Amino acid sequence: MSMDQPTLTGFSTDPDATTHLPFIPQAVSPAALTNPKADIAALDELERHLFAHRYASIGITSYGETIDPEAATADRGEALAILEEEDHALLCSAETGALLERLSSASAVLTPMQAAQVRILKRDRARLVDVPAEVQSAFTRLTNESSAAWQKAKGKGDWSAFEPYLDRIVQQSCEIARCRNPHADPYDIMLDDNEHDTSRAFYDRFFAQVKEVVVPLLADVRASRRNQGPSPLAGRFDASRQWELARDLIALEGLDERKVFLTSTEHPFSDGLTSNYAIIAAHVLEDDVLSNVYTMLHEGGHALYEMGVDPALNYTSLKGGTSMGMHEAQSRFFENIVGRSAAFAPRLIEVMARRFRGQLGRVTPGQLYAAANRVVAQPIRVDADELTYPLHVIVRYEIEQLLVSGEATAADVPKLWAERYKNYLGIDVPNDARGALQDVHWASGALGYFPTYALGNAIGAQLQAAMIAEGMDFDGVCASGNLNPIHEWLRSRIWRYGRSRDTNELVLDACGEPFSARYYTDYLTKKYTALYSL
Repeated sequence: MSMDQPTLTGFSTDPDATTHLPFIPQAVSPAALTNPKADIAALDELERHLFAHRYASIGITSYGETIDPEAATADRGEALAILEEEDHALLCSAETGALLERLSSASAVLTPMQAAQVRILKRDRARLVDVPAEVQSAFTRLTNESSAAWQKAKGKGDWSAFEPYLDRIVQQSCEIARCRNPHADPYDIMLDDNEHDTSRAFYDRFFAQVKEVVVPLLADVRASRRNQGPSPLAGRFDASRQWELARDLIALEGLDERKVFLTSTEHPFSDGLTSNYAIIAAHVLEDDVLSNVYTMLHEGGHALYEMGVDPALNYTSLKGGTSMGMHEAQSRFFENIVGRSAAFAPRLIEVMARRFRGQLGRVTPGQLYAAANRVVAQPIRVDADELTYPLHVIVRYEIEQLLVSGEATAADVPKLWAERYKNYLGIDVPNDARGALQDVHWASGALGYFPTYALGNAIGAQLQAAMIAEGMDFDGVCASGNLNPIHEWLRSRIWRYGRSRDTNELVLDACGEPFSARYYTDYLTKKYTALYSL
């Protein structure tokens, strides 16, 4: 084998070898340092193996949440941990570090896509390189186990059954953060992982702006006492027909049904393996048909983003949404800005009534619009109206900070939760299942994720304003039921880039200005002032 390029190794047969991987960039001769073609070939090979691991991990995790038997929990965790260890070895070896540095220095011969691959791989590597492989894989095993424990605990409404897992997740998350940067606030690291270039200081400013508008607006809405009658969509809705409706909503939203796997789960989620394969997992509630409708539009927004990425990025580190904030911008955009708009209501009720003619056949678009936008303080975040929704997120943001700082432990969470729901929303938490156990995020180790939901709302409002400023008849598009013009606008400016551009850059290019919360607060003010005749 020529020594002028990195060698590709097979599985090691050396019992003393430290890793057993199908591919590791090897140490190279001085001649290889001037052979960028060989380095690009090594980059491509590295990406192929990382893609295979990512594809397997998403599938294993998704099926674990939906179809795996209970007894498979430990086996699934072991498979995921092994994949995590192999990813760690692939990305964090000295040889991979040298390869990425050489490619960074050879930027003149790289395509824009290759340059972006190198930049993102270096970022991914930096997040792992100082974390011992055994620490990272132990965390993977823990979150797999804790997700299963959470599902049982929620079913029984028993916080105490989940409590020890949360303490361990916080402890190990902080340990990983300290490995990465012992001088930084661990929570800042967690926030940055979910939305690059954010921190507690960023979100403190953002939430202060949101509360400044939402709190008095909510008081005015409550004082108006409008839109408080019985909902025309109340009743019991057959579960099997709701699943048929779910497929109708996939089509209405403009997803390619050939590329979507729809399944059921306790807490809805979605993921994308490639631009050809998205998973949507949801649940239906027989006494709340709107929960199904808006869950599907929300998860469909995630799927649209994943499948809207340029197919050329499929087998690279650039595949997928650039951040959780931008991902939630897409999901909340289609759930709310499209799905809860007056213009879209005629098309939406038409689709709903086809499955429930006897119950919904006489519901008017105006009645649907009023019911879908009714402001009611209630304990469940995913079913909250747009106005109270950010307050749900703030509750979690505040509790996460207390957990990460050590000012609170998992045992304190139900009390903290109840206090904040009383303070922010004026309601009592009925039980743990509808309180601190309602979300799966902490069980899966996703500390720092919740703020991105509120940030996504704000990004979505700014994207809509940009569409309209460019001349799109946004209401006309929604009223037509053909959302392709919205898809194409988002695909050309956001989706197609995958991870190759960060959120700040995407927003600046798409909107002609940096991110601003003003569009979100203006959107809420305009919408609820009109709805409640304030």
